[in-house]
Amino acid sequence: MGKVAVVGIGHTKFGKRSDVTIRELAFEAIKEALEDSGLTPSDVGFAVVANYGGFSEDMCPAPYILEYAGLNPKGAMRVEAACASGSAAVHAAYWSVRSGLTDIALAIGVEKMFQVDTPTAVELLGRAGDVLWEFIPFGTTFPGYYALIATDHMNKYGTTEEQLAMVAVKNHKYGAMNPLAQLHREITVEEAINSRVIAWPLKLYDCCLISDGAAAVMLASEDKAKKITDTPVWIRGLGSATDTGYLGRRKDISTLQATVLASKQAYKMTGIEPKDVDVAEVHDCFTIAEIIAYEDLGFCKKGEGGKLIEEGQTYIGGKIPVNVDGGLKSKGHPIGASGVAMTAEIVKQLRGEAGKRQVPKAEVGLVHNVGAAGQFCYVTIYGREG
Repeated sequence: MGKVAVVGIGHTKFGKRSDVTIRELAFEAIKEALEDSGLTPSDVGFAVVANYGGFSEDMCPAPYILEYAGLNPKGAMRVEAACASGSAAVHAAYWSVRSGLTDIALAIGVEKMFQVDTPTAVELLGRAGDVLWEFIPFGTTFPGYYALIATDHMNKYGTTEEQLAMVAVKNHKYGAMNPLAQLHREITVEEAINSRVIAWPLKLYDCCLISDGAAAVMLASEDKAKKITDTPVWIRGLGSATDTGYLGRRKDISTLQATVLASKQAYKMTGIEPKDVDVAEVHDCFTIAEIIAYEDLGFCKKGEGGKLIEEGQTYIGGKIPVNVDGGLKSKGHPIGASGVAMTAEIVKQLRGEAGKRQVPKAEVGLVHNVGAAGQFCYVTIYGREG
């Protein structure tokens, strides 16, 4: 029942990966995580695969991924929590180690979204909303959901289109520095503001990408971790929460209550406050989602998220650097892989391995991963010290 650490990470290039099958793509990340940790498939006691599903030909990918990676006959499971599936896998792997079930666990996230056309992808994602009350009767898509959230936030707090664009500019800046990112192009506020409208006030550069990609992390018990590496990154706190799937039942759609609750759990378990976080990966499926995450995670007061980005406080050198790998906005958002990839980035930051994107003296990192329009949320806090 001791501490649990990340001892190895793997992360593929995000983008259009028509060169590989889903099992080959997952294997790229698994192989890298094994090499990073110095472990072999026989060392892994349990594996958790995150995959939203529906995009690729494999409707049940977990057993074939395990077989391809040489992980049979170890125990395994597949998890799904919409866009938060990756963090759900990390949490499940954590508890398999923390409970004593195994000393070494592997969390894998993978998605191949480009195997369907864009309208089909939009429909598959829209079905993560309330099918009975929203998607079927009204055809609500995820740009539509977050457009509703954005307009409500703008009406209540004066958040502007320019502030939304500033989030995109920041994340494109750091994505351009990240060799694993899907987009390597910086943009200006003017370009973002003048890009075509997807669902007002959200424009093209306010929206994340359809992506293929995979990521993997190796987790180890305290005793094992200290033998495996000199630079373990400890999982210090976890939180998870849910909310109604029907936006019409929420009292306030300018906040994601699942984020508020999950972050409070994680902070309490860790014994730290938001001001103690040095670097964060937050779920920026749309630019408004990042601004709301600033507030719901406690990095600023409610309604001041737009001001935080406008002042440059979420850049490296600011109050709380956020999404310095490009975020979902620029790095890409292969649904099942995103939460695991966020973990890999935080581990790099805390190891001091992020190169030009390195946050100086980063000791504590946070991953915030939302499923659907706030129906799920997982918050995980990592530290160089246990």
